[in-house]
Order: sequence, then C-alpha cells, then structure tokens
Amino acid sequence: MATLLRRALRPFPPLQGPPGPAADVPLRAASRGAGLLYPEHIPTSPLQKALLAAGSAGMALYNPYRHDMVAVLGETTGRRALKVLRDQMRRDPEGSQILQERPRISLSTLDLGKLQSLPEGSLGREYLRFLDVNRVSPDTRAPTRFVDDEELAYVIQRYREVHDMLHTLLGMPTNILGEIVVKWFEAVQTGLPMCILGALFGPIRLSAKSLQVLVSELIPWAVQNGRRAPCVLNLYYERRWEQPLRALREELGITDPPCMSRAWPRP
Repeated sequence: MATLLRRALRPFPPLQGPPGPAADVPLRAASRGAGLLYPEHIPTSPLQKALLAAGSAGMALYNPYRHDMVAVLGETTGRRALKVLRDQMRRDPEGSQILQERPRISLSTLDLGKLQSLPEGSLGREYLRFLDVNRVSPDTRAPTRFVDDEELAYVIQRYREVHDMLHTLLGMPTNILGEIVVKWFEAVQTGLPMCILGALFGPIRLSAKSLQVLVSELIPWAVQNGRRAPCVLNLYYERRWEQPLRALREELGITDPPCMSRAWPRP
C-alpha cells in the first residue's frame, strides 16, 4: 500500500508567495499579544512541534477516533503541504475567492432550514442527510492552534470543515472503512502527512475480509478519483448547495464507489 500511495501522490510544485490576510471569526484576527497570529494560536518552537507531532501520532495510531490528536498531528507536520494547497487555491478563481472571504462551515453559519428545503439529490440536501444519518456535526472540528502562519491556519481549518463534504461527494459512511477510503483520497489530493499516515496505518484494525475489499477495490478507486479530481479545496461549497450532487461529481470526475454489497463487509 505504501508503494501505491507514493506513486499516486501528486508531485509538489515549488513553494512560492508570502502569506496573505485572513477572515471570519477565528482566522482573520490581527496579531494579539506576544506573537499570536489568530485567536486560538499557540506559538511553539520547532522542538515543541516535534514533541507534539510524536505524541499525537502515537495517540492517533492507537485510537483513530481521537480527532484532537489527529488535528495536532496535522498542524505540526503539514506546513509544506499546506503551502502547496494555499498556492493551488491562490491560482484558482474559486479558491482565491475562498481565501479572500474565509467562509466557515458550522452550525452557526449553515441555514439548516434552507438546506432541508433544497431538492432531493442536491449537494446541500445530501450533505444534510449525511450529517443526520451519521449523527455528526460540523461543530466537532477542532480550531487550529499550532500553525504559525495565519493564512495556512485557515487552509487547514477549511480542510477540516470540508471533510464531511468529501464523505458526501464520495458516498462514504463514517465507519472505519469509510474513513480509511476518504483518507486515501485526501492523501492523494493534499499530501498532508496525517492523511498519509491514516491511509497507511488505518487498515491495521480491519478484519481480513474488509482488508481484502479495501486493497482490491476501494484503495484503487480512491486513488484514481483523488488524482483525477481538481483540488477539492477550490470548491466554494456554500455557493453550490443547489447543484445536483451527481452533476458535481461529474464535474470533478468522481465515479461511483464499488458495489456496496462487496465494499462494506463488517470491519
């Protein structure tokens, strides 16, 4: 699986450009106090980041549902990948607008009544259905704390907040098998170390039957779609709620997942 992921990852282009400004509640604040770049920012030294990365990696591998540890791991190891993602967003008209306006996805920003009133099959209606069926909330995403760049802090916050949107786009549930498939897609799309680790080590707890389906069908499907789709951070989802989910998948080149009867044995 490591070889497959290494071949699938998009080559990183040269890093360029200084950080820009930021927006919305937690991520458009000017520096406050000693070195604070945004309200939740905790400045850390390289050594502190290394210790945080090691500790969070161990806890995240031991318990993949420790989302707080996964978040810390992403912030302390992903600076280079975040710069690449930021530059991709700057070069894209829709992505650039997202960076300028800094939209947030939370219960306070979502108009749940409007989403419920949208037609069946629309992105907004299917996203709301995903939240209801899987009993998840966008408010569970941890705020960024350890990224020492205000704009990159927003990029990783945006990545977290569209994670459930990716589940909706890919048609993946939130069980461990579905999370691993999404991690493979995200690893190819973002190059974030935490996604790569999740993709490689997440399958450790799967049954032999689930692992066979994952390796033979779901990983190739996720890798193929991750490579083919444009950067998913360049989608202004909040302005696409009415778009049919099927049409959005076709726009991105995302195909239907493998036959559900084979793809979802009990983990």
